[in-house]
This record gives sequence, C-alpha cells and structure tokens, in this order.
Amino acid sequence: MIAETVCSAVSVAGLGIAVVTAYRKRYLAAARIAAYALVPVGLVMTGVVGWLADTAFSPTAWAGFGVLGVAWALFATTRAVERRRGGTRAERKAAARAGQQGAVAPTASAPSLGPGTRQAARPAAAPRTAGSGDDFSDIEAILKKHGI
Repeated sequence: MIAETVCSAVSVAGLGIAVVTAYRKRYLAAARIAAYALVPVGLVMTGVVGWLADTAFSPTAWAGFGVLGVAWALFATTRAVERRRGGTRAERKAAARAGQQGAVAPTASAPSLGPGTRQAARPAAAPRTAGSGDDFSDIEAILKKHGI
C-alpha cells in the first residue's frame, strides 16, 4: 500500500515538472519528463511493484536467488575447468582415439616438399674477442665511405 502511494506521488511530481517545462516552451523535454513520470504508475497498475514487494520480503524467494547463484557458480567453474583441460570429455576421447591411430595422417606419406629444397648449412662464424681489431672494421668502413 505504501509503495503504491509513493509511486503515485512520484508520478504526480514528475507530471508537475513536465507542465512547468512545457510552460517554458520546451515541449520535447516536457514530453520526455512526462514519459518518465508515468512509468511508476504503470508499474503499480501492472502489479510489478506488488510482486517486487512480496519478493523482497519473502525468505523463500531469497533462498531461490541463492540456489540460482550456486547454479551459476557451478556453471562458471565447470566452464573454466573445461577450457583449462582443452575441451569437453567427448572431444578429449576423440583426440585420444586419433592419437592412437597414428600421429601421421594417411596422405602425409608423400613428401610435401620437392626434392633438393634443403639449403646447405652455413658455416658458423668465428667468435669475436674483445681485443680484436675486427670489432670496429665495419664501422671504420662506413666512416671512410662518408669521408669522416
């Protein structure tokens, strides 16, 4: 009963503000304010306010919200574990069966690269020492090239 009275008072106050706004020739803003002001009365008339009031003070409803929260937490944790393990149980079984059949696909018996595509290995460069004069030879060549 109190919720309906409060909603009605809020709507009347909002409609009063809308009238004052329309008097100032701001009709678009007045229409928007009137729309917002009519929402509480509409909620009371549809019974949403009564349902919310009954739900807010009902221990059974709060227990139901708790059960829904536990269900959501279970879904979230199982999803996280599933992602961490790499798929569902059926996907893991299918992957295990594919691994037992053979690691190479049947069409992979033919060479995928043509003959002679291997490049010869380059010989490893000799390690430079800190005291050798070769460390700055390329820098000296660049400086000589620019005339410095």
